Amino acid sequence: MNNSLRCKVIVGGSASGRMLVTKQPINFLSSVDHLTGMITDSNHELYGQCLKNSLLVFPYAVGSSVGAYSIFALKSNGVSPSGIICTSKTDITTASGCAIANIPLLELRKDQDILEIENFSKAIINGKSGTLEIKKV
Repeated sequence: MNNSLRCKVIVGGSASGRMLVTKQPINFLSSVDHLTGMITDSNHELYGQCLKNSLLVFPYAVGSSVGAYSIFALKSNGVSPSGIICTSKTDITTASGCAIANIPLLELRKDQDILEIENFSKAIINGKSGTLEIKKV
């Protein structure tokens, strides 16, 4: 099954990878190991998952604006998501972090629900056309 969703482009670019989907916000400063890309918050539904080369699908970031530099640190250490999709209004931390780290960022339109998509589906972000192509495996 393939599914194509139209999204708003926040940071352009193309990316592909396995989808890592959560309904919970992420604090990039205190909940992610910047050297490994692992979610370290034991209360988070993605606890123990690695962000490296994933397409992270989440609502928004929480915490201080230093989270933007945490996203950049993930990229600098080679353990960042290859792309990010926000399911709510894109916050300034995620937008600025993706911009300085050159990570494609899309925002899901309000009338679409991606949360039924299973983790580890393959997907492709097209930051020019604003599409997210999901391939069920």
